[in-house]
Amino acid sequence: MNLPVTIVGGYLGAGKTTLVNHLLRNANGARLAVLVNEFGELPIDEDLIEAQDDMMISIAGGCVCCSYGNDLTLAMLDMTRMQPRPDHVILEASGVAIPGAIAAAVSLLPDYGIDGVVVLADAESIRDRADDRYMGDTIERQLLDADIVVLNKTDLVSPDHLRQTKTWLEAQPGNARILDAVSGKVEPAVLLQAAFDREWKENTPGSHATGSFRTESLVIEHVVDVEQFARELTTTMPWLIRSKGFIKATDGVMKTLQIVGHRWTISDAPDGVAAGLVVIGPSETFDLEAVKSLAAASLTEALR
Repeated sequence: MNLPVTIVGGYLGAGKTTLVNHLLRNANGARLAVLVNEFGELPIDEDLIEAQDDMMISIAGGCVCCSYGNDLTLAMLDMTRMQPRPDHVILEASGVAIPGAIAAAVSLLPDYGIDGVVVLADAESIRDRADDRYMGDTIERQLLDADIVVLNKTDLVSPDHLRQTKTWLEAQPGNARILDAVSGKVEPAVLLQAAFDREWKENTPGSHATGSFRTESLVIEHVVDVEQFARELTTTMPWLIRSKGFIKATDGVMKTLQIVGHRWTISDAPDGVAAGLVVIGPSETFDLEAVKSLAAASLTEALR
């Protein structure tokens, strides 16, 4: 099974460090590994640190932070040999890095799979930074590569400013899901596959709310054109942040479908799993009936 990797990008000061520390603090048993170019770029909150050497910081709860210097590939290959193996890797990019280029390089490595690209944006300054003659192109590329844009520091702007900024973000190229945040606080299950899987397994299937997000499960017993279903979910449900489930394809083989933002993957499901789909999105825009309708429509398409 591939080790999921989340790329965290965004320009300097947008809140990457705060977000990563929040995820580590709320890992809830998931073993997270954070990769940074240099430790000085990502100060880990002191109360989380259990031990430190030149290459690795051991963090409470089984998490680690590793420095890869100039050799990201070697560091990631070493990580697959860690015991115990991490559940999820968070790769923190520099403020001027293009997350899509990093994701493309990581996707070539064996034993890894890109779970998503998360880009931080400062609600106060993102529009001004995007207009900057020196930074604008980089910020445009970062936003274009994002599966999820975390619009951070929303408490520091007026409601009108926030509304205008979100409208501006929604008009940018790409299909990123936009999430509001204060001090980088976003539920780990929304951003990370490992945290989502853990919450999914530990909660009774059905409906529950986590902060400002809602999680629902539904059973899809009929066969589905899984690829078409995934494409429709990611293009017609702009509120859907993350989804995972087991769905029976038109050839009768059970498939695992995983979605984060506009990114989706399909693979063979483990033996013996029951059909079902779990979806998560903001409470205020959540629309389970739309997912049910799309699943019903997919039956018609599959039988054509």
